[in-house]
Amino acid sequence: MINMAKPIMGAEEKQAVLEVLDSGIIAQGPRTKAFEEGFAQMCGTRYAIATSSGTTALHVALLAHQIGPGDEVITSSFTFIASANSAIFVGARPVFVDIDPRTFNLDVSQIEAAITPRTKAILPVHLFGLPCDMEPIRKIALKHNLVVIEDACQSHGATFRGKKAGSFGTGTFSLYPTKNITSGEGGMITTSQDAINEACRVIRSHGMRVRYYHDELGFNFRMTDIHAAIGLAQLGKLDQFNRRRQQNAAYYDATLKGVITPYVPEGCTHVYHQYTIRVGDGRRDALRDYLKEQGIGSEVYYPVPIHQQKFYTQELGYHVSLPETEKAAAEVLSIPVHPSLTQPDLETVARAINQFTSRAVMPGSRQGG
Repeated sequence: MINMAKPIMGAEEKQAVLEVLDSGIIAQGPRTKAFEEGFAQMCGTRYAIATSSGTTALHVALLAHQIGPGDEVITSSFTFIASANSAIFVGARPVFVDIDPRTFNLDVSQIEAAITPRTKAILPVHLFGLPCDMEPIRKIALKHNLVVIEDACQSHGATFRGKKAGSFGTGTFSLYPTKNITSGEGGMITTSQDAINEACRVIRSHGMRVRYYHDELGFNFRMTDIHAAIGLAQLGKLDQFNRRRQQNAAYYDATLKGVITPYVPEGCTHVYHQYTIRVGDGRRDALRDYLKEQGIGSEVYYPVPIHQQKFYTQELGYHVSLPETEKAAAEVLSIPVHPSLTQPDLETVARAINQFTSRAVMPGSRQGG
């Protein structure tokens, strides 16, 4: 079976964990501090704040910017649900705009029309490893005095015009096992603002600035040194892992036929957390079934957009139309691209897809967006 994901844990990660266990400092400690410093350096920000997950990173970032009840946060519906739920957690309301069908990221031309007097933030999602078009997003935010909180949970090391995802506003990252690097479970917030750095650190640790003195309501969203040790070892391999993902993607770009391959705008570096193709003419699910028969894993990210999820429609009263989002949800299919794939693996995946599309010609299919 060629799996969709396969975390790579080497001798460095194992030794790092053993050293933490031997040290007796298992909770948040020196390894977490070292991981934060290394992550900030990678991202090009002054600070990084480790958390227990990508979801808690989003939650803390919104709270640190004092976003709460009555506020609105503009974001995408074509993403993992945590991107929008984070706004719900703090009492705000996600406002969805449609996506660019080529990139799957926010259609920046639709953002301003969604702004109201209640809008406090734009939360762009750098989906699948491709950064959003951050220049117009930053200009819109500056014009309307809005906060930018980047969901870079799938885009470790990706760049837009030479700057890393997560360095344009307040960045948030996931370190879940399937991500480009992992700490087993965990998250990271990145910022260059002193006040946001301090607020995030206080919120993630029970509202404490001084041990056992609680200045405000906070949470236990801390990372352990065990997780940080794994993450620190993985951080040193990020460039290597990303290069391998890009090499695998380049092979697919050159080889796949009859499907729409990922589009990468000029000035962007894609790190391919997922290699996501579009399969038109209603044949996506048939292709997925065919790949499964051939022992090849694939996944649909995401089959139901957030604005159509039961909780959002029945409990929150969302009834909006996002045609490009809904069309993408019916056509996207992610195939294995992780660094553990061998050349024979890549050839097997490509051959299976090409065999399927050659027998089931799909009108309008093309490559490269």
